[in-house]
Amino acid sequence: MSLTERTLLAAVMFGIALLMSFDMISDYKRGADLFHLVSEGFVAFSAVVGLFFLLRGQFILRQKLKHEINNALDLKVEAEKWRVQARKYLEGLSMAVDLQLTQWNLTSSEKEVAFLLLKGLSLKEIADIRHTTEKTARAQSGSIYAKSGLSGRSELAAFFLEDLLVPGEELPD
Repeated sequence: MSLTERTLLAAVMFGIALLMSFDMISDYKRGADLFHLVSEGFVAFSAVVGLFFLLRGQFILRQKLKHEINNALDLKVEAEKWRVQARKYLEGLSMAVDLQLTQWNLTSSEKEVAFLLLKGLSLKEIADIRHTTEKTARAQSGSIYAKSGLSGRSELAAFFLEDLLVPGEELPD
């Protein structure tokens, strides 16, 4: 329910409680019977209870929203700190990968394709990014595998990434 809807509903409930209270006073002055006054009192009381729970719910919702916004901001700050801290390592990894690709005698186009393969892009996505055909991307990836002596994308990724596992962590057999 939107804030406008909640506000409108609260105003209607307040109006009902207020009008029922005035009606009860008017009816009492005219000598209305007890059952009539009690039933109108129940309606007024119900509107006040409904208004209370509506406002309480809105207050709780706002508190939760504030909390979630603060959490999101904290996570944003934490993510930025991680990016700044990891940047030098990522740049070092990128330079090390580039050095290995150079040692395999890859052309600059093949290096670009190799980096995109390592990022997990499909051959179609690579072709789109590089404004070539998928056939060209496929041929360049084949050339990369031939020059490196690796059999495919998974071996290419493993070549660079397997040592990134935390020391002491071993995969289950």
